[in-house]
Amino acid sequence: MLMGNCLLLILWCLLDKSFVSPMHSSAQSKLGKEHHRGLRDQRRHGLSGLHRVKRGWVWNQFFVLEEYMGTDPQYVGKLHSDLDKGDNLVKYTLSGEGVGSIFTVEPTTGDIHALRSLDREEKPYYALRAQAVDVLTGRPLEPESEFIIKVQDINDNEPKFLEGPYSASVPEMSPVGTYVIQVTATDADDPTYGNSARIVYSILHGQPYFSVDPKTGVIKIALPNMDREVKETYQVLIQAKDMGGQLGGLAGTTIVNITLTDVNDNPPRFAKSIFHLRVPESAPVGSSVGKIKAHDLDLGKNAEVEYSIVPGDSSSMFDIYTDEQTQEGIVVLRKPLDYENRKAYSFKVEASNPHLDSRFLHLGPYKDSATVKVSVMDVDEPPLFSRSSYNMETYEDTPMGIVIGAVTAEDLDIGDSPIRYSIEWRKDDENYFDIDPVEGTITTSEALDRERTAKHNITVVATKVNNPLLYSRVSVTISVLDVNEFPPELSHPYEAFVCEDAKVGQVIEILSATDRDMPHVGHRFFFKSPRDIRNRNFTIRDYGNNTAGVVTRKAGFRRREKSMYLIPVVVEDSGYPIQSSTGTLSVRVCACDEGGSVLSCSAEAVFLAMGLSTGALVAILLCILILLVMVVLYVALKRHKKKDALMSSKEDVRDNVIHYDDEGGGEEDTNAFDIGTLRNPKALQETLPRRDVQLEAELDLDSEDNEDIRAYIQQRLQENHTSTSAPPYDSLATYAYEGEGSVAESLSSIESWVLDPEEDYRSIQNWGPRFKTLAGIFSQRESIQGVEKRPENKGGNSREEGSEERPD
Repeated sequence: MLMGNCLLLILWCLLDKSFVSPMHSSAQSKLGKEHHRGLRDQRRHGLSGLHRVKRGWVWNQFFVLEEYMGTDPQYVGKLHSDLDKGDNLVKYTLSGEGVGSIFTVEPTTGDIHALRSLDREEKPYYALRAQAVDVLTGRPLEPESEFIIKVQDINDNEPKFLEGPYSASVPEMSPVGTYVIQVTATDADDPTYGNSARIVYSILHGQPYFSVDPKTGVIKIALPNMDREVKETYQVLIQAKDMGGQLGGLAGTTIVNITLTDVNDNPPRFAKSIFHLRVPESAPVGSSVGKIKAHDLDLGKNAEVEYSIVPGDSSSMFDIYTDEQTQEGIVVLRKPLDYENRKAYSFKVEASNPHLDSRFLHLGPYKDSATVKVSVMDVDEPPLFSRSSYNMETYEDTPMGIVIGAVTAEDLDIGDSPIRYSIEWRKDDENYFDIDPVEGTITTSEALDRERTAKHNITVVATKVNNPLLYSRVSVTISVLDVNEFPPELSHPYEAFVCEDAKVGQVIEILSATDRDMPHVGHRFFFKSPRDIRNRNFTIRDYGNNTAGVVTRKAGFRRREKSMYLIPVVVEDSGYPIQSSTGTLSVRVCACDEGGSVLSCSAEAVFLAMGLSTGALVAILLCILILLVMVVLYVALKRHKKKDALMSSKEDVRDNVIHYDDEGGGEEDTNAFDIGTLRNPKALQETLPRRDVQLEAELDLDSEDNEDIRAYIQQRLQENHTSTSAPPYDSLATYAYEGEGSVAESLSSIESWVLDPEEDYRSIQNWGPRFKTLAGIFSQRESIQGVEKRPENKGGNSREEGSEERPD
């Protein structure tokens, strides 16, 4: 659509017969007159409307110079319409940007003027609108037309460096043409019109070191081998000129500060070839002797210097290292100095760069050397002992005043002062030794005891007579040698055991010994049995490594025969004179199982062999104790109930028999007992003998006055033994015999008091190990009864061998 409009506009311009021109011509006047005549005809016919007519003036733009300096308004151009016949009936009007303040138009002539000076850089063009108006009616004769007034540029702005001043750096010794920096200038003038904005760069100051490209403004090195150490910074003045650099163009300048950066192109150099240092002979090892320095003109890492001592005669006495802050070489002492032995040293030192640049190796070696001479100064020194420490030995029985050693010190200075010796006194130690102040010999002042103190450490002081402030100390260690004065002893009281079934040659204990005389490492002990005692049961076997074993010499031991053996052991040492002692070893005989574990040496051993712990044994014993208490309480309670049942009731005793569910003899009991006694139990209790006098009554039966009583009792016992009936146990309190006819026969324990004299219990011994204890009881009882038998009594009758004692 835009292209179509443009084509129509061009076609219209070609077909239009009227053109606006600032110059008057006859054709234009003729056309204006015709047009004016047409206007009058239109007014005559009374036409009031505006009809489309063919426009006779068209323009695109006018030009006006900027920065006009004249006094009169600057003429811009002229407006003219084909309808203007020169009769002053057409008036021209102007509207748009700057009309009235900047631009004005003459209404009758159409001349446009600029009222003030214009600046293209401020506003390059103005858009205006023009129109032709009828003077009489004030109506527009043609449509409004737009046009542009363009401000024509002049060279009124110089180039400017907006980013200046510039700073740049480039390595020293760079080749010609090395890029440094690019500068750029700008010009506010119109670059499309003339040469006002065409800039050319040039160097005003900075040659011959640098050059600049006139079109791009790139600065480069123009001189080879530019040395930073000669000149480090440069200030270059760059000019930018418009109009292509021609005469009359405007110019602007800027400053470029260029710095040469350092490269390692300089080796270190010593300021002098010989350095003299002085050091006192008393300087300690590791102390500083002096400083030397090699200067390097470079900077940073390129100026770092490493120092080293060239191997030689004196190189082992000194060392050198670099101070990182000052790059100085610090000479230090590696060994002690002695003025009397050597007074001067000389060695060579090299200084070199650790960081090299291969581009400059062709310039030569990057190192330098110098000679260092060290002079040793004499210092008055304290005495010097012949050794750094002394070790001496003496026996603990050495008499007081005997010399055990000597120390020696001398003055190495030129004066050779005499020396005096003394022992440094210590408050917390005893002083066992003395020293001769002139000779330096050490003697004992008190008796020594190795077992109390094995080593003595003393400090001997040597002082110069000419200068008592100068002295030296040395440590003296005196070892007290042992004298064999204590016999060896068994390490501890040994208690061993041997099993009853032990075999010959069985080791039952390992012995060791101690000795207070010597350290344990030097001990050598010998074990043996005493010569005057021959032991057939055990022997001592020396193993040769300060231990010995107790070995059985027979098989089988009997604890009942002998439960404990005491074995003497003789222990001898290897000292001089030989010391010995005799210790005693106790050996218990114990019952053991097949594996050799102890079973019956003690209650604890037995239970431990069964695999029971102490807690388990305590628990078992506690349970047994609780059971015994329960049994005792139960028996006591039962007896108490029986006593209350028999004694508290006043009823018939036979009722009590039925009440306790015990079987009686039936009605036949009345034939054997007095019924009155049955009904009165207290009467029977009064007739019974007291328990506490039974033994006494039994002894009285042997008297002559009681023969009838004894005969009566024997008769009654014989009758009870042969009778089929016996008094029941439950009627013991009221009657002694059971009636006849009872199906249960005798329930009483009275018959158990009398043992059958013909009964033999010796066969119990053949029943096995379980009845061994019971057989022993009966055999012991028979032996007691045999002792109590009397060969004869007063009645001429002896007691029967089978009589039994009555139980309690």
